[in-house]
Amino acid sequence: MSRLMSVADGPYNPPVPVRELTVVSADGARLHVEVHGVDDGPVVVLAHGWTCSTAFWAAQIRELAPDHRVVAYDQRGHGRTPASPVCSTDVLADDLEAVLAATLSPGEKAVVAGHSMGGMTVLAASARPGFREHAAAVLLCSTGSSRLVAESLVVPMRAGRLRTWLTRRALSSRAPMGPVTPVSRRILKYATMGAGSTPAMVEACARIVQACPRKVRYAWARVLDGVQLDAHVRELTVPAAVLVGTADRMTPPVHARALAAALPRCHGATELPGLGHMTPVEAPEAVTGVIRELVAVYGRSGPKDTQAGSGVPIEESA
Repeated sequence: MSRLMSVADGPYNPPVPVRELTVVSADGARLHVEVHGVDDGPVVVLAHGWTCSTAFWAAQIRELAPDHRVVAYDQRGHGRTPASPVCSTDVLADDLEAVLAATLSPGEKAVVAGHSMGGMTVLAASARPGFREHAAAVLLCSTGSSRLVAESLVVPMRAGRLRTWLTRRALSSRAPMGPVTPVSRRILKYATMGAGSTPAMVEACARIVQACPRKVRYAWARVLDGVQLDAHVRELTVPAAVLVGTADRMTPPVHARALAAALPRCHGATELPGLGHMTPVEAPEAVTGVIRELVAVYGRSGPKDTQAGSGVPIEESA
C-alpha cells in the first residue's frame, strides 16, 4: 500500500497481510482483498466506507489478527481496487458476496463489520443467498439506510431544503482535495471527527480520505445521496449491533436509532459520547470490543477451512 494512503507508523499504520487476493465480482470488477491473522481463528470481514480503504481498519486488524482471521477489502475505486463505471448499492452487495465466497469455505461463518458505506453494503446484501450463507452477525458502524443528505449535520444550520442543497453540493463536489495540509486536516476533522480526536487520528484519516480519487469520490457521493435501503434493514435477519458517535455529523445518531428500532435481531446499540463519524479510528478499542463480542456470541459456528472454496475467481499474490 502506498504511504500516500496511510501513515507510516503507530497504531494506524496498516499491518502487512498474510496474503493478498484479487477477487472478481459478478460484473468482472477486480477487488483488492487482504487476509490477516491466523487461519484457524474465527473470521471477521471488514467493509470500509466512502473515500476510505483497508487502511481505515488498521487498528482493528492489528488487535484482532493474533486470534482471528481478518478479511478486509477495498471498495470499487478505493485503495487498490480499480474504479468501475458502475456504482450502485447493488454492486456493493455483489462485491461483498464475491469476497465472502472467495475467502470462506462453503457454510463457514463470519462476523461482518461495515462502516458508513460499508454498513450500507451489508444492508444491500442482507437478502442475498451468499451473504446469508456466510454472515453469522454484523456490526453496522456509523451508517444509515436513507435520507443521508437530509439528516447530515455537516452544514451548521436548521434542517430544510437549503441545508439539504448546500450539503449535497459540499459532499458531491468535483473539486480536488489537494495534499494533506493543516487547513485540510481542520476541515476533515470538523466534518468527520469529534472535537477530541488526536492529531494522530486526524492525520491517519486525512491521508486515507485524500488519497481517494476525485472522480471516485464524486461518483459514490451521488450513490449515497440516493440511498434507499430501509426495506433491506428488515431483511437483515442475522444478529446486528449498531454503533455511532454522538457527534457524528455525517450519519448522526438519528440513523443508528432508526436502524436499532427496525432490525429484526438487534444485538444492541452503542452511542459513543463526543465521537464523530470515524469511530473505528476515533475509538478503536470500543469498535474492536463490539466485534469481539459478536464473535464470542455468534461467530464460531460453521465449518472451518483455510482455503477459499466457493468457486469465485481469485488471484493470489505474495
